[in-house]
Amino acid sequence: MKSHIMTKHSSTDAIRFATTVAMMTAITATMFLSAPAKAEQPSFTTGVATQTNAGLIDCGDRSRVSAVGEIKSEDGKTWTVPADTQFTTATKATDLYNECGGKKLDSLADLDLSTVPVVDASGNGAGKEIFTAYIFPDNYFELYINGVLIAVDPVPFTPFNANVVRFKTDYPFNISVKMVDWEETLGLGMESNRGTKFHAGDGGFVAHFQDADGKTVALTDSSWKAQTYYTAPIVNRKCLVINGGVRDSSACNQQSVTSFETASAAHWAIPENWMKTDFDDSAWPAASTFSNDTVGVDNKKSYTNFTEIFDTKGADAEFIWSSNLVLDNLVLLRKTVK
Repeated sequence: MKSHIMTKHSSTDAIRFATTVAMMTAITATMFLSAPAKAEQPSFTTGVATQTNAGLIDCGDRSRVSAVGEIKSEDGKTWTVPADTQFTTATKATDLYNECGGKKLDSLADLDLSTVPVVDASGNGAGKEIFTAYIFPDNYFELYINGVLIAVDPVPFTPFNANVVRFKTDYPFNISVKMVDWEETLGLGMESNRGTKFHAGDGGFVAHFQDADGKTVALTDSSWKAQTYYTAPIVNRKCLVINGGVRDSSACNQQSVTSFETASAAHWAIPENWMKTDFDDSAWPAASTFSNDTVGVDNKKSYTNFTEIFDTKGADAEFIWSSNLVLDNLVLLRKTVK
C-alpha cells in the first residue's frame, strides 16, 4: 500500500514537472518569438568622401555627375558612397523614356513589349508565367526577382528616366529592389539645388507589375518592406533613433547643414542575402508612401508620359521609400507576391 501511494505521488509529481517544463518552454519560445529585433548600431563617418570614379556615365550638360567615392568610418570600416552597385556589369533595363542617349516614348502605345527581353527568375528554368514591371526611379534602382538580378537603371542620377522589364517565374515570387538617391557631395547625401550646395536631395520609387494578360499583380504601396542603410547629412547624431529594426531620422534637421567638414553620415552593412526569397525581413518597417507632389514628378515627361500605368485608375501605384524621403539615401525594398 505504501509502495502504491509512493508510485501515485511520483506519477503525479512527474506530470506536474512535465507540465511545468512544457509551460516554461512555451513561455520562453513565445518571449523569443515576440522579442524585438536587436538594434543594429550604425557606423559614423564625418565629412566628404574621396572620389574613386568621376562619373558612371557622361550625359553632358543634361545630367548631374554620377560620381562614386569611398570614406572610412570611425570604427575603421570603408564605405562606398552613395552605394556599391552593379551598374558597370549588369544588364540595363529597357527604356520607356531616357534622355541620355536612349529611347523617349510618348506613351505606352509606342511600346512594343516583344522587344523587351524576358529574364528567367524561376531558378530552375521551369517558370511558366511572364510578368512585366513598369518602373520610375528617383534616382537609381537594381531589380531582383527571387534573388536573380533582372536589370539595373541605365541612368544612375539624372536626367530622370523610366523603364520596363520582363521576367518569367511562378507564384509566389519575391521582389527586391536596391534604391539609391544619388549625391553630388559624396559621403553626405547633398546636391546643389535651390541656390545652395548644401541641399539634401530626395528619393522615391514607383512600380506597377502586371501578368501576361495585363492584370495587376503588384503595386508599390505600404505593403512593401523598406530599410535604410545610409542616412545623411546628419548634423547632430543624437537625432537618429535606433529601436529594433527601426532607424528613425525624422528628428534630424534637413536644412541646417552649413559645413561639409562637420556633417556626419550613418552607415549599416547590407546583408549578403538581402535579395533572396528566404531572407527574413520581418523586422523591417513597412514602406512609407509619398504623393506625386511630394516627390515632384509633374514636370517630368519620364513620368507624365506614362501616368496611364503609374496612376492607373483603380490600380494607382504609390511612391515608396523608407520613413525619411530626404535623408535616407540607400534603401532596400522587398515584397512577396502570392
